[in-house]
Amino acid sequence: MKRFLYLILVLPFALQAQNPVTNQRVYDTIPFIPEHTTDKVAQFEKDPIVTSHIIFLGNSITEMGNWKKVLNDTTVINRGIGGDITYGILRRLKEVTDAVIADNMLKIVNRVHAACPQTKIYVQSVLPLNPTMPNFPQHYDKEEHVLALNKLYKANAAAGNYTFINIFPLFLDKDQHLDAQYSYEGLHLKPPAYDIWAAYLKKQGYL
Repeated sequence: MKRFLYLILVLPFALQAQNPVTNQRVYDTIPFIPEHTTDKVAQFEKDPIVTSHIIFLGNSITEMGNWKKVLNDTTVINRGIGGDITYGILRRLKEVTDAVIADNMLKIVNRVHAACPQTKIYVQSVLPLNPTMPNFPQHYDKEEHVLALNKLYKANAAAGNYTFINIFPLFLDKDQHLDAQYSYEGLHLKPPAYDIWAAYLKKQGYL
């Protein structure tokens, strides 16, 4: 299996005493060609990253490279956007990091298969969160990541030769958050939730 390889190239803006050569401000946090950024991000959403491939991440220099051709690898993914800056990359990095987590899950599964070929593996979905509950640890407010990861876990099931079990819906409230009755603070589960979880696995024949 290939490793993820991130090649990031973003040209810094130099501090200069002269007038700037473009209309972009030094330390600007907005990509230089915002409409192009919007179009490219929309394009990327229609062609999401898959795991175990090389990703080129950067600005126009990256975008203009025909990486598939020069590397003779049709699986290479180009995530360059002309005019992008480091702030822009940070805003769209979630797509890459989600793929990394899913790829690590595949590595775990493949190692188990290699060591114990007869083992049947089940990968369960990540559970929902409820950031609206009191005392919710805000650094765990990653609902978008949860949804993206669950899609990747499901999509990778055939490649990883595992069974994907979607327990996410079991604990949702009407607002699509983790139901408060099942959680202490929107992250961890109360004992009754584990009873529901186990009952579902038994009903589906997984246990």
